[in-house]
Amino acid sequence: MSSAQQRRFSNSCAEELWSKYKVDKMTDCDQLRLIPFSPPKKCEEEGNQDEHKLKNTMFLQYWNRSLDKLLGWRTAQAMRFGQPIVFDFSYASNMSRKEIENTVSQLMEVEGWNRRATEPFHLHFCNLQPDSHYKKELLKRYGAETWDRLLITSTEQHYIDVFPREQLVYLTADSPNILRSFDHSKVYIIGALVDKSIHSGLSLANAKRLKLATARLPLDEFLHWELGAKNLTLDQMIRIMLTIKDTGKWEEALQFVPKRKHDGFYQRGSLHQSRQHKGPSLIKH
Repeated sequence: MSSAQQRRFSNSCAEELWSKYKVDKMTDCDQLRLIPFSPPKKCEEEGNQDEHKLKNTMFLQYWNRSLDKLLGWRTAQAMRFGQPIVFDFSYASNMSRKEIENTVSQLMEVEGWNRRATEPFHLHFCNLQPDSHYKKELLKRYGAETWDRLLITSTEQHYIDVFPREQLVYLTADSPNILRSFDHSKVYIIGALVDKSIHSGLSLANAKRLKLATARLPLDEFLHWELGAKNLTLDQMIRIMLTIKDTGKWEEALQFVPKRKHDGFYQRGSLHQSRQHKGPSLIKH
């Protein structure tokens, strides 16, 4: 097959994927919601003003449709060629129904932020059992038709059965290993659970049981952290991971850590002294 034929084939496959994308039910966090179009009633004294509004509405509607089409195309391309990121749905037994509802709310934001990214991840929802509270809540929120059209991969399979074990890195705040830099060859795993339901060491124990590599974000190395757990919401995690993937700069990626949790970033000098005091630097730039 020639290179031109290969391009046409890949474009055709991506076209088929993103054509499934449906925009009539977007997440609440989605800032790119279509503006409904209804022609205004015109009266003589407001004719010019109404005509101006009509033109603006038509432009915004066209702009939103074009932009949404572009975002759907990017996400479809990510499903075919992009770097995977896994959300682990194996924690249903560790959470209450309310906590699962909160988790699903965050996951809907994850999907929205990923879809709007310049270079989205290929989202994988693994260990998602069809009769689980997770799945029932997702179907309730999205609706069955929209769920089927989402540009994500959801599966009952375990991630160790989907990806080579050596590529997997479980991100957990309890890991002793600092994520030095973003590795585009790795598949990062994030537990699909909320802060209140996180038992200390739970995800780390799961990763160790499976003999997987683990890592934590370099929060202490870049931020004056307040007392308390260093767990972040799922939507914060995806924005951090999208940014570090795109820029390679933790200073930019960690801007999505809520300011209420820390007293700002270390200055360059104090950061260097802090690393010398703690030992060899674990962060690559």
